[in-house]
Amino acid sequence: MKRLIFTLITAGFTTALFAQNNADSVFTTTTTITTTTTAKGTVTDTVIRKKRKLKFSFSTENRDTVYKEASKHPGWSFTPTFSRVDIGFATLIDNGSFTLSPENEFLRYRSWKSSNFGFDLLELGYRFNSSFKIYASAGFDWTRFRLRENVTPLRFQDQLTYSVDDIDYDKNVFSSTYLRIPLTFYWRSKNDNAGHRFHIAAGPIMGILIDGHVRQKSLENGDQHFRAGFNLAKVRYGGFLRAGYGGIGFFAKYYANDMFEDSPAQKGLKNFSFGATVGF
Repeated sequence: MKRLIFTLITAGFTTALFAQNNADSVFTTTTTITTTTTAKGTVTDTVIRKKRKLKFSFSTENRDTVYKEASKHPGWSFTPTFSRVDIGFATLIDNGSFTLSPENEFLRYRSWKSSNFGFDLLELGYRFNSSFKIYASAGFDWTRFRLRENVTPLRFQDQLTYSVDDIDYDKNVFSSTYLRIPLTFYWRSKNDNAGHRFHIAAGPIMGILIDGHVRQKSLENGDQHFRAGFNLAKVRYGGFLRAGYGGIGFFAKYYANDMFEDSPAQKGLKNFSFGATVGF
């Protein structure tokens, strides 16, 4: 599924960069006949304007010019969308430090293989003018930590508990899926000479837990999946920032509450992610 999503994003981005639409404008022959009556008789003047053809093209790079005319007026809007696509890295912050405390070392992860992916599907907003808009949106957010240790987080415990396994896992992934609901304060500049804008978007974000998931792959046990019951926060809240030029930029998301509930040893363990974003 993720490969399909990444392929669609790449294909759409490539098309937006290189596609062009051409249009022809044709001016046809015009014949003007002027009749003038004088004392010596009638004189008829005939003027023929030759046919000429002008050809010009419109590039998709200038599509913001059209959108600007359509969207500059104040008003409410409610639309389905596929935008704010975040592709980046997931990080844990342990009481303000990127180094995990001894109590949390079982959650050590491979930084380059731990990821965050998400997008918005619905948007309700109010535009004040062509540059400024406030909107609430809803979508999904996935976070994956590729664990280094041969451990298994245990399900349905009073607090986050794990077992140390005598198995060398080829893959040990601890992931979460949240419904994300951000409130965005969005500003964009006027079009530049290339037809693009600068964008800045920031605001609070809330997440509602959908699923927790552990996937392990080993020679001994094959491919195993365990779902739910990992003491993940049922609701998380924090803030985000997006900035960029054209349709591409960067994002950062920080969740202020703890990643796990009812787990004193994980108190102060928070989730932070950053990376590239497509679409504003």
